[in-house]
Amino acid sequence: MLKLVAALVLLSASCLAKTSDPKVQVYSRNPGEYGKPNVLICYVSGFHPPDITIELLKNGQEIPGSHQTDLAFEQGWQFHLTKYVDFNPQNLTCEHTTVPENNSSPKLHTCFDFMM
Repeated sequence: MLKLVAALVLLSASCLAKTSDPKVQVYSRNPGEYGKPNVLICYVSGFHPPDITIELLKNGQEIPGSHQTDLAFEQGWQFHLTKYVDFNPQNLTCEHTTVPENNSSPKLHTCFDFMM
C-alpha cells in the first residue's frame, strides 16, 4: 500500500510540472586542436516532459560509438542528460528532437554546428 501511495505522489508531482524547453550546452573535454582526438559532450538540461532524443552528427550522419547517461531529474521535475562521443575535430552538429506537450509532430532543433 505504501508503494502505491508513493507512486501516486510521484505521478501527481510529475503531472504538475511545467513544460520546459531544453537548455543545450555543447563543448569538448579538452581545447580543440584539428585532428587531435577529443571528446564531444552535449549536455541537455531543464526540460519537461522527459521525452527527448539527442543525436551527435558528422556530415549529417550519427557518429558511431556515442554514449548517453541515464535520464535524471532536478527540482521541479525538470530533466537532464548528457551524450558524448570520441571525435577528431572536423565538421560537427548536435541536434535534438522534442515532442510538444500537445503531441503535435516532433520538433528537430540544431543546437550546435561548427568546424574546427
